[in-house]
Amino acid sequence: MMGRLALTKELFHGLGRPSHTVGRVCFARAIPAWKDVWDPMQSVQSIDRAFQLLGEVADDPAGISELSRRLDLPTSTVARLLSTLEGLGAVERLDSGTGYRIGPSVVTMAASIDPTQSLLAVAQPHLVELVEMVAEAVGVSIPAGYDVHYIGQVDCANPVQVRDWTGVSLPMHVVPSGMVVLAHWPDDAVDRYLDRKLDRYTARSVIRPALIRERLQQVREDGVVWMEEEFSEGINSVAAPLFNAAGAVAGALHSHGPSYRFPDDTLRDIIGEQVRSSAATISVALGHTG
Repeated sequence: MMGRLALTKELFHGLGRPSHTVGRVCFARAIPAWKDVWDPMQSVQSIDRAFQLLGEVADDPAGISELSRRLDLPTSTVARLLSTLEGLGAVERLDSGTGYRIGPSVVTMAASIDPTQSLLAVAQPHLVELVEMVAEAVGVSIPAGYDVHYIGQVDCANPVQVRDWTGVSLPMHVVPSGMVVLAHWPDDAVDRYLDRKLDRYTARSVIRPALIRERLQQVREDGVVWMEEEFSEGINSVAAPLFNAAGAVAGALHSHGPSYRFPDDTLRDIIGEQVRSSAATISVALGHTG
């Protein structure tokens, strides 16, 4: 109880000493004499503002000035909240250092809420089946700002396979899991993503907005996309979108393997269809009826 109370106060007031981490969960250290400075009305306002800020960062990562404009809050207030949230892992800086996105602690909490009903728990038996069909590792990812965050993987039996990417976040334009999510975003959100500087990870990474838009249209038509050595040399991957009961894209199902064997040219279309079909089955299990 003491840890939870202290966490709340440090999160929304930035009081006391810095927080520390136990495993993946952040707990604040005890705050001395907090009754002397604790203002219930001010804390409620801070909680409201912090959640609004997290919502804006989740919808569209941005910098302090842009977030201040969206929320109609002073830049000093936004900067203070972001500093505290960053210390707790609720937000993190973009690679460019010019903005913020949802941080690992929020992603982890979101993925772990009600494990019996979570996306990963629903998908797990289908992942096992898909591994047997495609003979390569398969996994699930969820959107996290302008990244996709890998939340689980089932490995294949082959002794030579791609590493487990669980816990890693990657930009949407360099992995198929990100592309199938981006393909179902509103046009204005896609425009904001593509208006940014897009990092190239390999010589085969596609970073031209016009080419990415063409690919997104193809993803919408095919329901699946292959990407070959665009994130890392020697790795090919295929993914399909996962939809929830509201019809929104909830994540992606993917399979990846070493490029020298995956995919076999004669099995490429078959594997793609298996991934698309498995994703559709998982979506139904999530309540999607479209």
